[in-house]
Amino acid sequence: MRKNQISGLFSKFRHSKKALAIPMTFLILFVSTLGLISITYFFAVEKVNSQSQTLKIATAKQDLMSLNQNLMSVVWQPGSARNVDISDSGGRIKIQPLAGSLTISVSDKQDLNQTVYNQTTGQEVYELPYSESPDTGLFLKGDSRTITNQSGSTSTQLSIQNGAEHPEIQLRYRPVISSAIAGTEDNRTVNNLRIYVINTNQSDSISLYGQVPLRISCESIHITTLTYTVLYAISALTITSVLNGISGQTSIPISSTSNGAVINVEIVQSTVIIERSLM
Repeated sequence: MRKNQISGLFSKFRHSKKALAIPMTFLILFVSTLGLISITYFFAVEKVNSQSQTLKIATAKQDLMSLNQNLMSVVWQPGSARNVDISDSGGRIKIQPLAGSLTISVSDKQDLNQTVYNQTTGQEVYELPYSESPDTGLFLKGDSRTITNQSGSTSTQLSIQNGAEHPEIQLRYRPVISSAIAGTEDNRTVNNLRIYVINTNQSDSISLYGQVPLRISCESIHITTLTYTVLYAISALTITSVLNGISGQTSIPISSTSNGAVINVEIVQSTVIIERSLM
């Protein structure tokens, strides 16, 4: 009887709702805790990855700004050179000497209409490893104009743009113009125009991941002078620059007499070489 009573009590407990509720409660709590831990871990990892990506993008920006600063420090000094390191920001540095086509033409909207420069001038790119960037379209240095004649304007165009596969930090150089009046010749006012061009098309072609040491050197400065004589009074000359397929214009005031003007256009080209440093 005693054995049968114990067995009966155990059977009743096993089939009671309370007996089932206790392990089910623990199971639900266990699964809920695991789910909460997983979600917390996921968002923590995402936040760390996001912060890491932001830091890498900031480092890549700084490296391209440093590349530009070092280039600008040697550009008009033949024989001078600087070294700069491109950090490993998870992307790829690309030196593209055959990219960045530049065409410059001059026109007085009458008889004068000439192309004075037509070459590739190279470009430097850091290809970011991320699918999107909130800074796309942002200019880190310079602006969208493809030519400028404003005092103090920089020739640098450093911006973040959409590339073929990834956002890119792109570095190009646009022409800068200066002008001056230089007396008269045959009763015509002499106008001297200088168009400054930075050309990196003699650089090494580079496409590398990781940390890359670079050497930047000014190879030479070459001046080409073109002279145009107009036999009528004019007040301005339009300079058109097409840089990498994007066209822009600026107007340069021209001084003339009733007999016309002499316009000397000087193309001052500095050739800068970017190559991988072996030091």
